[in-house]
Amino acid sequence: MPCRLLRHALLLLVLLLTLAGTSAAWADPPQDSGHINALTFGILPIGGPSESLAAWRPMLDDLSRTLHLPIHSLSVSTYEGLGQAMAEERVDFAFVSGRLALDAVVHDRMQVIAQLTRSNGSRGYYSVLLVAKDSPIRNLEDLFRQPGKLRYARGEVLSVSGYLVPETQVFANRRLDSDTFFANVMVDNHQNNALAVANNEADVASNNTADMERFAERFPDQYARLRVLWTSSLIPHAVVVIRTDLPAELRQRVAAALTSYAKGKNTQAEVGKLHLIHDISGFAPAGNETLVPFADIEFNLDRRRAYSAQWVSDAAMQARLKKIDAEHEALVRQLMAPSTP
Repeated sequence: MPCRLLRHALLLLVLLLTLAGTSAAWADPPQDSGHINALTFGILPIGGPSESLAAWRPMLDDLSRTLHLPIHSLSVSTYEGLGQAMAEERVDFAFVSGRLALDAVVHDRMQVIAQLTRSNGSRGYYSVLLVAKDSPIRNLEDLFRQPGKLRYARGEVLSVSGYLVPETQVFANRRLDSDTFFANVMVDNHQNNALAVANNEADVASNNTADMERFAERFPDQYARLRVLWTSSLIPHAVVVIRTDLPAELRQRVAAALTSYAKGKNTQAEVGKLHLIHDISGFAPAGNETLVPFADIEFNLDRRRAYSAQWVSDAAMQARLKKIDAEHEALVRQLMAPSTP
């Protein structure tokens, strides 16, 4: 009898332990959120989407081997399309302009991990306004003497060099809006806007010095028909952002793979792959603080528009300016806050 009781007791103990383990498993299921099967890279539209995909693919294949993860790519035809893809979390990391990056950091749970570098060592690039080489428009004063008469080809509102900088430094400075100053406004990418002026489909176009170098290589005849009318102040280079809800260890590995690319034993081959994209020499470590100059551009444009708007009273205008100042200060504090990949 004692042996039978002992066996029953042991069986009961095993049953209780099994039930306890099952209960614990239901109460706290094992976590595997850090397991990522693949990454998707978003590409800032330069030229056409297919052209951008082909240019980036060799470097992305190298990164894929380094990270031991497949890297899919997404290239769209507009800045807005890429911004939407980041907002919908269809992109894990992306190469974007400063203005797009600003939206991604503020609204889409992303952070800056790298900034592109160029082989000439430049710290940035410049926005330009283009006219035909034989255009009678010789300077900005000639331009402003013709309200409502000229055709303008510009970039999207999220394009720093194609819209924000010329709008801020050229038009808003004179209390003008380019969309109402010109007789006709077409919105397209930098390549097509330059072609529009070269082919006499537009009188003036916005562009930038980096894209014009690429344009000169691809369309030498059309490039020869163009002249730079105006050049902006320096604009910092584009950046790479990554989703902050990815595992920290993965974000760190992506940042390390990017910033070490074209700096190791395969430098020559990797630099060649970067040159397929544009005259990129690599990527430097960077954080959200890199976006402060772009926040300043937006801030200056908002203030200049406020000054040129119609107000019911001076107090109303001052209230708007005070709100713009406060929002800018808060944004700069957010961008300057310490962060790590």
